[in-house]
Amino acid sequence: MSKSVAVSLSEAAIKRHAGDSAITQLRDTQRPLRFRYRQNRERGSFYVVTRAQGKEHWHKLGNYPDLTVKAVLSVLPNVMQRLAIEPQSGALSTSGWSTVGEVLEWYTHRVSHDGNLSKNRKATARSAVKCQLLPCLGALRLVELNHATLDSKLMWPLQSQYSVAHVRLVFGVLKVAFKQAASLGLIGKNPMADMTFTDFIKTKIKPKDARLRPVDCGRLLEHWAARYRHETTAVALAVLMLAHGTRIGETRQAKWRHFDLIGKTWHIPAVDTKTKKAHTLPLTAQVCAFLARYRASQVARGYDGAYLFPGVQGRPFSEMQAQLAFTALSGEQWTSHDLRKTARTAWADLGVDYLIGELLLNHALKALDVTYIHTTAEAQKRQALERWHAWLDERGFASLHSATGATDART
Repeated sequence: MSKSVAVSLSEAAIKRHAGDSAITQLRDTQRPLRFRYRQNRERGSFYVVTRAQGKEHWHKLGNYPDLTVKAVLSVLPNVMQRLAIEPQSGALSTSGWSTVGEVLEWYTHRVSHDGNLSKNRKATARSAVKCQLLPCLGALRLVELNHATLDSKLMWPLQSQYSVAHVRLVFGVLKVAFKQAASLGLIGKNPMADMTFTDFIKTKIKPKDARLRPVDCGRLLEHWAARYRHETTAVALAVLMLAHGTRIGETRQAKWRHFDLIGKTWHIPAVDTKTKKAHTLPLTAQVCAFLARYRASQVARGYDGAYLFPGVQGRPFSEMQAQLAFTALSGEQWTSHDLRKTARTAWADLGVDYLIGELLLNHALKALDVTYIHTTAEAQKRQALERWHAWLDERGFASLHSATGATDART
């Protein structure tokens, strides 16, 4: 039978009674505070309990351990004052924030110190807050944030200056900021909980026109073969991306030990992937030959280190170095991502199974797809890349993986 226990509410009391599943609630003996355990006994919720017109009213303060007992006790006097004015408040803020800007500043700090986010994600969020959200909404009071004010102060002005895709990105940053603040009890109510992007903008986001198509592969390969001797590293980066459809971040950080030229596989560690799941790709005979040529080029230049694409201070190519390499190689006519899209389009044209293509790209898959993939995929992945590389051979790939005399190449 569940029961409530009277205690002087503290961290020690919460931990002491967590082991007794019969105890579901702790009542503070000195304050109108309650603590309720969740099914996971290491977590729970804080409430302030008041009485009005003969009835108890429970007001949620926040979740434990996101909020500590010390934090709750420090804001309790302000909470009680607010309840004296608004006795029917169902949820309360423990932060004391009153403006959208305060939420955004907290979120920016949180994002900057989130070890699970990539540098790109952090930079994108910080930029959206600094350049659009704070200027448009920073001074807006939380109680004034609703559909009408968001539309007039942010969404409608932005859509006149930026692409729909960028406006959606900014909206997404704002929505995540409020969702996290509300889940931690830092704001009493999430004013954006029921808002969606299409409430404001109905226009569908059109995919960008392709800057490269499979028909361009012959021209690319001819160009790369001519540039290999003088731009060896940039060409090698482009070749690996076109050959496998990999992301630039996955490719630029590759180490030689990730390649098994005997077993003919390329292992990409989880830490280097966007999905944070390890990724393994088959290596065809053509790619193995190209890698052997490229390694010989590196050794001839005096490099015998760990990385395929060495940067500075013993590190791999930085994102900026990789982008600059592609800018020079492409003449600003296409980007690294265009190579990935071209590979995906060509695979479809060559009849590669849709799920096999998704797996080669290391896209996140649904549970049913994963079951299918595990039982049939490996052989089909290899067959798909062998078909793709044979198709590329007909358009000039052979001049890159079978050429000789490139040991004096310079980057």
